[in-house]
Order: sequence, then structure tokens, then C-alpha cells
Amino acid sequence: MKTKFIFVTGGVVSSIGKGLAAASLGALLEARGLRVTLQKLDPYINVDPGTMSPFQHGEVFVTDDGAETDLDLGHYERYTSAKLSKKSNFTTGQVYFSVIEKERRGDYLGGTVQVIPHITDEIKHKILENAKGHDVAIVEVGGTVGDIESLPFLEAIRQFKADRGPGNVLYLHVTLVPYIRTAGELKSKPTQHSVKELREIGIQPDILICRCEQDLPKEVKSKIALFCNVEDKTVITSADADHIYAVPLALNLEGLDEQVVDKLNIWTKAPDLTPWQEVVATLRNPPNGEVRIAVVGKYVNLADSYKSLNEALTHGGLANDCRVHLDFVDAERIEQEGVDGVLDAADGILVPGGFGERGTEGKIKAIEFARTRKVPFFGICLGMQMAVVEFGRNVCNLSDAWSSEFKADCANPLIHLMQEQQGVVRKGGTMRLGAYPCTLAKGTVALKAYGSTDIFERHRHRYEFNNAYREVLTANGLVLSGIFKEGDLVEVVEIADHPWFLGCQFHPEFKSKPLNPHPLFRAFIAAALQNRK
Repeated sequence: MKTKFIFVTGGVVSSIGKGLAAASLGALLEARGLRVTLQKLDPYINVDPGTMSPFQHGEVFVTDDGAETDLDLGHYERYTSAKLSKKSNFTTGQVYFSVIEKERRGDYLGGTVQVIPHITDEIKHKILENAKGHDVAIVEVGGTVGDIESLPFLEAIRQFKADRGPGNVLYLHVTLVPYIRTAGELKSKPTQHSVKELREIGIQPDILICRCEQDLPKEVKSKIALFCNVEDKTVITSADADHIYAVPLALNLEGLDEQVVDKLNIWTKAPDLTPWQEVVATLRNPPNGEVRIAVVGKYVNLADSYKSLNEALTHGGLANDCRVHLDFVDAERIEQEGVDGVLDAADGILVPGGFGERGTEGKIKAIEFARTRKVPFFGICLGMQMAVVEFGRNVCNLSDAWSSEFKADCANPLIHLMQEQQGVVRKGGTMRLGAYPCTLAKGTVALKAYGSTDIFERHRHRYEFNNAYREVLTANGLVLSGIFKEGDLVEVVEIADHPWFLGCQFHPEFKSKPLNPHPLFRAFIAAALQNRK
């Protein structure tokens, strides 16, 4: 089948849910038996989000091939079986970088390089490259209609319909229908204006997904359809859901996937949504109740900073038929107040990844609490590194144990800069990125969780376990349970005389899905559930 293209745009405000809408549509089309891929186009000039603050942009999602990408790619992979790559996310910076390189090589034969056709052609080329071998390519355009930086992307997708021919391209517009409480009314004017903006640049939406607090009455849908030049049945309500994994089911009930396959002239089987129904049923009525996990970090005020992590913990709960309640604890608060009364209610404690020294002493205190009180502990990336430092200081009596990331001249750098990172100056795309193999030792918590000695996990770091301290740490009871053999790097550490204490240098949260929870999160939540009991 010739690849069909669905372009997802957004209007009125950002963070309206385009990414979730695209991911949910991908899940629905896969449930119909189609091969789906997804892609995010980001209008900002940064080459990638790798150098952007999590406070501003949310987490950086990492693919198997080492791309640092927008967090929406995490949604895409969690909701579908699509294996995303460097081709799945590109920015204005990447597009212009590529075009300028071609101009410097003389590829344009002396011609004047312009936004149209050269920039728009490059955008279309990148979309087509990612779509190869799939039945449907869902392409989300970041930002909102009306953003000046989005215009080249919108012009490129406008041209797509003429390039690919009728019945092969569909425009799906996600827009806001606010409820004005003081007036007791739903207002369609913002939607009308965002569609008007799209139509002025030559794009007529085929389907509208209307984000709102409550279901849209029939008369409001009809009004939107009339003013936006679409059919009533293509005005889709996307009301606030109690769980994000209920969104595919809600959109299916509204007939979204039926409208999409009809307009793209795709013959498919009826969707099998049983797995999603089971997920939502467990979230709403978990047979094993609830566990409380304390997440001790420094980005705790912004959930998007730990988006994949939060979802992976939810998945761990699904695997154990329980709900996971997350208590976000500011590591700096522990530095100021101590752990007494802060972590007492936690059934499990997790210290996530991050960069910079701020809050690290608080994380170390939280890890000591978990180790000495026998509370299940999970440390990821920096969380693992701080677990090694805590063990070195408090068990091995290495009083100056620290990471050279934070103190270059410390006497005992248990964590140090990787050999291949020596002399690296450029910040973007230069970390140890992507999936690497790891071999797990027999009789370990990690091996029990995975059920296999050979695993592949995704990384994003510059600092690592210092092999010069292997002997002293292992002599005092630290278990080095996972090793990257080619580079002789320690990837997983454990403590043997503890119910569940594990740190990993990689980011397992990037590979967890609601329909296939990651083994480590499954095992961690099981341990927390046992601790609660």
C-alpha cells in the first residue's frame, strides 16, 4: 500500500495535547493491523533539545540510535510498537544546517537558496525518508498555527497534498474549546480563528480534535463544523480524561479512527482494543491497591521533566495490578530539613537522572535512608552514581568520596569522566547516547528481573563508575551486577543484604510501555508492594 500521511497541527495554545492525540491515533491504527510510524517536527532553531533545560522543555527522550529528541517521541513509542530513530524528530536548526551544507558544497549549482523551494523541499525529504516501509506516517508539527517559526513547516505540509495526490494526505487539527465558568458556556471562537489561520495559508483541516473539559453537545459540534468547513462527524471531542491511557478508547468512541481510514480510503480490520481496556480497568480499580513511591530529584515541580520515568512507574504498577502514587520530593528540601518525616510514608524510593551538583547531597541522604531502613531503592543514571558515592562514604569509610563532575580534585573520585569524553568541548550530541549491550551476573536482582543475561538499554551520560574503586567497593558488599564488556564499564550495582536495592547507569524508563512494562520497574514496584504489606 502506498504510504498515507496524517499531519497533526495545533491551534490557540501550546501543550494542548497534540502529542497524545498523535500517539493515540497511532495506537488505534495499529489495533486495526496497520504499520505505523510517527514523527515530530520542531520549529525551534536548536539542532536538538539535548542542550535545553528540562525546566523549559521537559525531558530529553533518547532513541536506540542515540538521538536526543522531543519528549513527544516517548508518547509515540509508549502507545505504539514503532521503533523511532534520528529520522523521527527534526528541527528548524537541522533543516537549515542541512541546506546550508548543501549550498556550501555547490549542490544548488549557483542558484539563490530560498525558503521556498529549498527549505520546504528539505522538510518534505525528511518526512518521506522517515515514512518508508510503513502504511501510515503520522507527522506532528510542533508549536501552534500563527507562530512565525512554524510557517516553513506548514507550507511544506501544504505542498504535500498536491505532491502525493488525492486520498493520500489528511490534515488533523487539534484545537481548544474553552469552558467559561462564569458564563456557563463553551466557546468555539478560538477554534474558528485557528482554523481560519490554517485556511489562509492553504490548509483545510479534514478532522478537528477539540480539547475541552467536558463532552461537546451536538449543537456546538454542528456550529464548529459549519464555521470551519468540515462535516459534523469529523468534529471529535477530546474531553479531559482520568488517565492518559484512556485517550485512545475515548477517541475511538468518537469515531476518530473510522473517519481517518474512511478519508484515506484504507481497508482494515476492526480495531482490537482489549489490551487498552484492560490497562484502563486496572488503573481505575487496581486489585492490589496503591503503593507510594518517593521520587527524590531537583525537577520535581515540573512533571514533564520526568515524563518517561513517571509513566514507567505507572507501568510497573500495571504489571503488579496496583496504582502507583508518586510523591515528588525536592532533594534540596532534604538537604535543609533532613529525611525525618519526609520519606517515612514511602514504600519505595527512586532517585532519577539529572545534571549538576544542586540537590545531590539531599539525594545521598535519601539513598542512605533507603539502604539503612531496608526500603526498596531504584537509582537511575545520576541516581546510581550517588548510590555508589553514598556506599563509598558510609560503608567503605571513604570520607572524600565524590564525583569528579562536582569536584575535580576530590581525593576519591568514585565517579569520573569517561575516557572518550576527555577533551570534548561541544555540548550537543556528544554524550554517550543510545542503546548499548550489558551482561548481567548470575544470582542478581537484575538477572531475576530481566530473565536474560544479555540486555540492551539506552544511555545519556558523560560520567561513569571509576574502575579503580572496584576492589574496595565489592569487598564491602557492593555487587557489580551488570557490565558493558567491550568497554569494561559498570552498568548495574546492587547491595546483596537488602530486599531490593539497584542502581543502573542507563535509562530503562525510555523502553517501558503500558502494554509491556519494563522488567526493572515491574520488579521495583513488586518490591515496594511487598514492603507496603
